[in-house]
Amino acid sequence: MRHRLRDPITGLLFVLPMLVLFLIFKIFPTLGVAGMSLTNWNIGGEWDFVGADNYARLVNDANFWSSLRVTLVYAAIYVPLVVLVSLATALLLNSVVFLRGLFRGILFLPYVTSFVFAGLIWRWIYEFDGLVNGVLAKLDLAPVAFMERSELVLPALALVSCWKGFGYSMLILLAGLKAIPGSYLEAARVDGAGPWQRFRSITLPLLKPALFFVLVIETIASFQVFDTIYVMTGGGPAKASYTLIYGIFERGFRFWEFGYAATWGMVLFAVILIISLIQRRFVGRGNT
Repeated sequence: MRHRLRDPITGLLFVLPMLVLFLIFKIFPTLGVAGMSLTNWNIGGEWDFVGADNYARLVNDANFWSSLRVTLVYAAIYVPLVVLVSLATALLLNSVVFLRGLFRGILFLPYVTSFVFAGLIWRWIYEFDGLVNGVLAKLDLAPVAFMERSELVLPALALVSCWKGFGYSMLILLAGLKAIPGSYLEAARVDGAGPWQRFRSITLPLLKPALFFVLVIETIASFQVFDTIYVMTGGGPAKASYTLIYGIFERGFRFWEFGYAATWGMVLFAVILIISLIQRRFVGRGNT
């Protein structure tokens, strides 16, 4: 019995420091927010237990449903875009022979920049006298108000977030590509398989675990977008970029309704969990 328990106990001791940090900074705050969502918590720390009243209020809150729709639309734009860009750049880097490290560093550089800095730069790019409209003027085309048009603001913001965040997913996918045995691709090449056939039949299936991981983390990132919206649009125009996280920020730090903001947070947690489970069911099945 002691021999059988030795390895699990040894493994537990190795992960114990990170497990303690995970409990302190992840699990306990989540439980605290769940409890706060059942109260009327104010800025002074005083609270009254209200039960499910906050959830009943949320069901009838038009701002919540509007922000949920905006968040889902943003995620539907951002996630496919960032996954495709990350996969394309990873494939290109995997085929580069010279100066691979330099190109990798250049492509990863936006990821380590500040979201606020990126938002300020891109807000200037999108302005009437900015870079994009300057190019359009040279081509004798009419300027486009990216930040003032409801139908364009979410694609514009998704492009900014993609530019800012694709570097991390690119490295994950690049590591997955490096793990694919070269003998598989060489054998397929000898058998006459073209580039697309090798990618579809060998690269993509073997890359599926890394692709699933990227899909999950980018989906979570899309539902947690805040910095870019705060800097560039403030939730406008006409709440066209008013996401769930921005709504939580307003409820908590503008209206001081911490209990109600926690209710929004718990619903956001549930939405992310459900979508992650759906992705696990249809994309990550059989993958570690």
